[in-house]
Amino acid sequence: MPLFSSRTSRRPRINPALDDAELARVLGKLSKRSGSGKSADVTLVASLLEETGDHWDSRSHRVSVLATATADTGIAAAWLDREPNSADALVFHAWTGLARGLRDGHLEDAGQLVSQCHRAAELRPEDPLPWVALLGVSRIERYGQNDVNAIWREATGRDRWHREAYFQMLAYLSPEEGGSSASVLDFIDVVRTRIPANAPCAAVELTAAVRQYQGLLTQGGVRAMTAGQLWEGGQIAAALEQAAALWAKPGFFQHMAAPADLNVLAYALCAAGRAADAHPVFQALQGTVTPWPWNIDGPALQRFEQHQSKSERGRQGGIGGG
Repeated sequence: MPLFSSRTSRRPRINPALDDAELARVLGKLSKRSGSGKSADVTLVASLLEETGDHWDSRSHRVSVLATATADTGIAAAWLDREPNSADALVFHAWTGLARGLRDGHLEDAGQLVSQCHRAAELRPEDPLPWVALLGVSRIERYGQNDVNAIWREATGRDRWHREAYFQMLAYLSPEEGGSSASVLDFIDVVRTRIPANAPCAAVELTAAVRQYQGLLTQGGVRAMTAGQLWEGGQIAAALEQAAALWAKPGFFQHMAAPADLNVLAYALCAAGRAADAHPVFQALQGTVTPWPWNIDGPALQRFEQHQSKSERGRQGGIGGG
């Protein structure tokens, strides 16, 4: 994978496709068109998802990225009109609606979206993605915990380590979306010891820690000034240490969103005052930047470049670079 190349890092850039060359090709072609939902656009998206088959990790990555990129076009609606009984068309239409809902804070038609997910699940019972989409609906509609747990079991019963399922659940439980810090901690405590170190969802614990850290920063005052202490001991420090030792190794991660997880690791190491230790992570990323977590206090590319330079200086100086 290009992600783990030893080449000199390329200029930082935001690429939603991450390391998925086929997805990047499709996004590039769509960006050159009007996005009006014309037949050629539908065929382009449909062909890519058909080729993805039952590789659930790639399917989730491609559907979520494409749905976000085309949320305000007519592509999903045109595809569903063309193939109303296609599981792919139903899932994609649901995910575009979810993408808009998460962006805008409300769903245009929650009932329709739920119906489309259930219909897709009937047509393709083995696919976890309709159930993961329903976890996203749960976030916006604030379903009760018992209902969400039932959806969670359906999703993870089909793909135990489905990255997007874990991240949707983490968001549902977060205090920013109506949950609580205690709920997040309980969830992490339950899943921490079960998740293989290189599973697609392995970054859920460190992601929760970064969100907690950023929450302290946004509170300002004493909490912001002491936020760095979060990384100094206990389970969070242990999780960061394990991630720093393993994640950037060539071939360790195989899932499509691995660059997004490495962005989280690089950010966490810099936040912990360990910029020099982040150097191999920046090298592995080859300049692939995700907007979050870098955009919390400025433009993502600018903040990424600043921390990358700091890690290089720290490495050359033989210090932590904090």
